[in-house]
Amino acid sequence: MTVSDWRKVLKQLKSKPAKMKKYIKHNAPKDRSVGRRKIKCSQCGRYGGHVSKYGLELCRHCFREIAPKIGFKKYS
Repeated sequence: MTVSDWRKVLKQLKSKPAKMKKYIKHNAPKDRSVGRRKIKCSQCGRYGGHVSKYGLELCRHCFREIAPKIGFKKYS
C-alpha cells in the first residue's frame, strides 16, 4: 500500500466509530506480562541488556556510564 492509501483508510475509519474501535482492538500492541519487552531502562528506554539487580533498572549502556558515580569498580 502506498502512503496515500493508508491516509485514506484512516480517514474512512474516523467517520465510522464502530469500525475504528474494531481496528484498534485488533491492531493495538499487546500488554506484556513477561519477557524482554516488559522491562525498560529507566534512563533511556531501551529494552535489551537490562541490569535490574539492586533495583537499578538500567540498560548496560547507561549502567556503564553511571557505574563509577554509584561506586562500582571495574576489575580486569
